[in-house]
Amino acid sequence: MLVKTSLNDSQGDVLGAGEVCGEVKDFETNDAARLLFIIWTGAGGASGRYDYLKEIAFDYAFLLRSWGWRQV
Repeated sequence: MLVKTSLNDSQGDVLGAGEVCGEVKDFETNDAARLLFIIWTGAGGASGRYDYLKEIAFDYAFLLRSWGWRQV
């Protein structure tokens, strides 16, 4: 499970995302990966010209890793 939040988000806070990860940990029965990803810049994510591609690549990498793909 990937939980993404922003430090400067006006719609929610970082503690709420942390609580979600903690609650899932208490009820989970398997050893699936849980990752809390905090974006330290603005609420909209990366603001550079191509920085948004890094965030998309991170999402895809987490998805592939959770499906069992391993880099050789």
